[in-house]
Amino acid sequence: MIPYTVNIKLAARTLTGTLNLQNKTAVDWGWQGLIAQGCHSSILIIDPKTSQTIQVLERHKANVVKVKWSRENYYHNVSSPYCLRLASGDASGKIIVWDVVSGTAHCEIQEHSKPIQDLEWLWNQDASRDLLLAIHPPNYIVLWNGDTGTKLWKKSYAENILSFSFDPFDPSNMALLTSEGIVFITDFTHSKPPGSAGKKVYIASPHASPAHTKPAPAAAPAPTGAKKALNKVKVLITNEKPTAEAVTLNDCLQLSYLPSKRNHMLLLYPREILILDLELSQTVGVVAIERSGVPFVQVIPCAQRDALYCLHENGCITLRVCRSTTTTEEATDPEQSAHELVYDLRSQCDAIRVTKTVRPYRMVICPVNENNAALMVSDGRAMLWELKAHTAKPATNPSSCLSPLYSPVSFCGAPLGPNQKRIQDLSLNSMIGQTMIAGEALPPSSNQQEIQLKFLLTGLLSGLPLPPFALRMCPPLTTKNINHYQPLLAVGTGNGSVLVYNLTSGLLHKELSVHSCEVKGIEWVSLTSFLSFATSAPNNMGLVRNELQHVDLPTGRCFAFRGERGNDEPPIEMIKVSHLKQYLVVVFKDKPLELWDIRTGTLLREMAKNFPTVTALEWSPSHNLKSLKKKQMAAREAIARQTVSDAEQSSVESSVISLMQDAESKSETGQAISAREHFVFTDTDGQVYHITVEGNSVKDGARIPPDGSMGSIACIAWKGDTLVLGDVDGNLNFWDLKARLSRGIPTHRGWVKKIRFAPGKGNQKLLVMYTDGAEVWDTKEVQMVSSMRIGRNVNYRILDIDWCTSDKVVLASDDGCIRVLEMAMKSASYRMDEQDLTDPVWCPYLLVPRAALTLKAFLLLQPWSGTFTMDITQVDYTEKDEIKGLIQEQLNSLSNDMKSVLLDPELSLLQRCLLVSRLFGDESDLHFWTVASHYLQSFAQARQLSVSTAEGQAPGEGTQTPAQNHLDICHDILCESSYFQKFQLDRVHLQEVKRSSYDHTKKCADQLLLLGQTDRAVQLLLETSADNPSYYCDSLKACLVTTITSSGPSQSTIKLVATNMIANGKLAEGVQMLCLIDKAADACRYLQTYGEWTRAAWLAKVRLSPAEGSDVLKRWAEHLCSSQVNQKSKAILVLLSLGCFYKVGEMLLSMRHFDRAALFIEACLKYGVMEANDSSNKLIEAAFLDYARLLRNLGLREGAALWASRAGSAGEQLMEELFEGEGDVTEVILGKEEDKLSQEGTE
Repeated sequence: MIPYTVNIKLAARTLTGTLNLQNKTAVDWGWQGLIAQGCHSSILIIDPKTSQTIQVLERHKANVVKVKWSRENYYHNVSSPYCLRLASGDASGKIIVWDVVSGTAHCEIQEHSKPIQDLEWLWNQDASRDLLLAIHPPNYIVLWNGDTGTKLWKKSYAENILSFSFDPFDPSNMALLTSEGIVFITDFTHSKPPGSAGKKVYIASPHASPAHTKPAPAAAPAPTGAKKALNKVKVLITNEKPTAEAVTLNDCLQLSYLPSKRNHMLLLYPREILILDLELSQTVGVVAIERSGVPFVQVIPCAQRDALYCLHENGCITLRVCRSTTTTEEATDPEQSAHELVYDLRSQCDAIRVTKTVRPYRMVICPVNENNAALMVSDGRAMLWELKAHTAKPATNPSSCLSPLYSPVSFCGAPLGPNQKRIQDLSLNSMIGQTMIAGEALPPSSNQQEIQLKFLLTGLLSGLPLPPFALRMCPPLTTKNINHYQPLLAVGTGNGSVLVYNLTSGLLHKELSVHSCEVKGIEWVSLTSFLSFATSAPNNMGLVRNELQHVDLPTGRCFAFRGERGNDEPPIEMIKVSHLKQYLVVVFKDKPLELWDIRTGTLLREMAKNFPTVTALEWSPSHNLKSLKKKQMAAREAIARQTVSDAEQSSVESSVISLMQDAESKSETGQAISAREHFVFTDTDGQVYHITVEGNSVKDGARIPPDGSMGSIACIAWKGDTLVLGDVDGNLNFWDLKARLSRGIPTHRGWVKKIRFAPGKGNQKLLVMYTDGAEVWDTKEVQMVSSMRIGRNVNYRILDIDWCTSDKVVLASDDGCIRVLEMAMKSASYRMDEQDLTDPVWCPYLLVPRAALTLKAFLLLQPWSGTFTMDITQVDYTEKDEIKGLIQEQLNSLSNDMKSVLLDPELSLLQRCLLVSRLFGDESDLHFWTVASHYLQSFAQARQLSVSTAEGQAPGEGTQTPAQNHLDICHDILCESSYFQKFQLDRVHLQEVKRSSYDHTKKCADQLLLLGQTDRAVQLLLETSADNPSYYCDSLKACLVTTITSSGPSQSTIKLVATNMIANGKLAEGVQMLCLIDKAADACRYLQTYGEWTRAAWLAKVRLSPAEGSDVLKRWAEHLCSSQVNQKSKAILVLLSLGCFYKVGEMLLSMRHFDRAALFIEACLKYGVMEANDSSNKLIEAAFLDYARLLRNLGLREGAALWASRAGSAGEQLMEELFEGEGDVTEVILGKEEDKLSQEGTE
């Protein structure tokens, strides 16, 4: 059971149910750690760690079709804080950008009125993070400013655009998936629309394409079935429009760039995934499903490892990891070795039961750690799966085809300390080691553990079932029941079950399977029990089976209240319970009503056949319980007096009297006291009858003739001295019983379905439900307070309605949601910081900006005065207690594993920075610290090995790092040259195997020449057939390549030819020539002059010595810093990979990234790659001083003092300001800090 507190003020909230088909694609998992999901016209914000809904955003009028969290790829400080920003697009073409914490809209954007096809925030430049790219059907791309809602540019294309994908390595490249094929755009910028119409590529459907098979060499075994299939999918991409029979339909479901390696793209078909190498436009890998397998719905490629999460039609999620192309395998199977990129199935989760109404819609992956998946099901369920690694015993049968996966021997980018605590399942790259590449030695297996992966279901959210619903709120809060009151809402559903929700938390309290058919109504008979009735479908006589059940909530006991009755009788129309919960009236359609005693479960009266037909009925709130209690007290006193006076009577008589007294007292406790209660009802003519019930006597009272202005009465409500009647024509009649006045008001809204008075003494508000909406009336003033109507201010039909407190209403609607609203009935989002969550949620984004930054500093600067702590109150921190409390709540909500790692003294500064950036989901921090920590360690190792060299020349690459520990290839040009070269060679080798046309061969040869693989290139050039127009040219080129000597004259001739070629616009050919004569440095310079910066960087990495290469890359970094490009954050990463740490520190400081600068310089000093001497002291002191100021502004005085104490003379001044008027405190603090520093020094 959920522990509950009495919360009189219920928060407005929305309980959501099944999804609409249009919501299928509306789900996104952000770097902020939350999942957003569209449900009809609202958006749920789900916390995957505790699996609870923490916000529901309501403002869209149409179904939500796309949601996208903004990226966190920027430096966070007070002016650009951690905030939850979400963009959502709906079926009417409206885009709303939300501030999720407050539940308000930043801006609303409308261009056309068709559903938004795709949305994406631009993340690639440092200038603005407010840019939002949207596809407005059928064929427009519009770039918006998501903060102000202004349109920056708009561009139209020839075909209908279905979706787009950005190249994660080069933001100017994007691909559009259109109805006919793919359009590649290479000149995307935020400042102006793309100039060209893009390069169009057509996709032949994989099954229709003719088999392009290369003749198999005679020696090779005949290909088996699977290999035949792979051969068939050789060519898929053509520039000509294919013939009609080749393309029946472009059934490509999805296209995405691979974030794990550059220039690769994936196309998803129902039965296969194709991996394309975009330099060749050629399939280099296929993941196909066997004939009996379940088709794909969606695939998400990972960035940290070359792996794919695939969702299948049965709701099963599979993880496939790319197989290593190590040399060991080539021996066993020469055919398979490097012909394909093979993705092995490594793990899969359980499927769901798919029915007509239940099918998987979409899956999302946590972008920070890539080891959690969430599956959205059409019935409103969200299933949260976590990938776990567990150590496996080495396989006994070596014949099993899967090579083992190893777990890395490091944690947070650094080798593990001997007794260091770690979290194995922190993220995908801490679970699976790096994929090996051909030509690399396998690492010694001693310290590597083999692992297996499996999915674990860690959370499940379920929504409401499909409508219709019948609602009833439990009896209201009073002074008597305040100690044990729970605000429970009973919801009867179409399948016969009753759901009971606790509205304080919004969570399901109990689900009871009560009936076998649709629940028609519920009435509570106490705070913990209710009656509910259901009627089956009528037979040909019009008779049904009636079920009336009494349910006791704490025990869940149900029994049929009417016993054996209920088969083959007219349907129950309504049940009404009297105010004292003594009696129950059951009204039937064509049968007189029944009157029951609820306490004993007996039938008091079944009315005679000639009893009038009831159209509406209500119990009177007046009764004689008080006077009865007085009478009883008097009788009791009289008996007591009598026994005293007649004490002389014989003992026999006295024993009789005592027996009588016992019986009397027992019956009193057993509620035998029956108060008199009344009810009124109307018949078909509108006549009002008044009936009194006392014990088991039923008396007929006065009759009031019908009011001529009213039609057939549909419902009655009675509270205090006010009686209200509603009729089928929409008239309300207010009776003031004291003054004997009646007043009729026509609402002109049609049939009055239901009227209910609000709870609370003297609260005369009235809720009225119509077929097209609802109104709240004030019966004292007889005027309307608020109104809602379908089509005017809401787009859903109301199914049922009730009061849940004296000022809030709850309504069920046909979009499958139940909403708790203010009396004004405006559906609104709530403020996240105002609601009580059952489980605390780790999400620093929910804190106010300063508090989030303080929390980050608190975690980064452990230990505080020598002790590792998770208690913010132990730190000298000046701030309101309320904010301190919120920060402490965040700290408490961390998992115990995470706490123990953060409190571990073995955790180094770099590991801590990486871990905290992961915890905060801070994309830019994570990239920075990953690259920084890798190169700091590798340069520090090189420095220990060799004599320390001046900063300008990077130490020799060969000594840089042990082979197994290199940056992942997803960092592309930032990787070590040696590893980068191996990767490129591996890739060309694969391209060579897969080439199927002259164009492909030519591209391969060009690539091989640039990589310096001349022999192989010559072989390819000589393959050109004699009837090819460039046969002669290629033959001569082959001769040239083989005969190049390093004699002066031939070199100068070739150089002259190359420069002429470049001057005349043949850049690529000229660069090739220069590479032939080992003038790659000149080639890079030319490429840079002509604006081919990334190509130059690529060439420098694969052909130049580290010293030459670093010049090229430094020029590139300068270019990235220029104002037109404005990618300083990328420039910093490039400089880190070159080991220019001093320059990085300066740049961080000039960009005002104070905490990053100070912590980075601190790490440089610790690893000895920067020395504190006269030249560097200025930078070091400036960085530390700025960080101290930042900490002072956050209120962390103690931290500020520590950094100020290391910032030279300016720091001393800051110290004085910090401790003004506190006399000797400075000495004390400085003493402490010096101890700490000396400790660190000894470390």
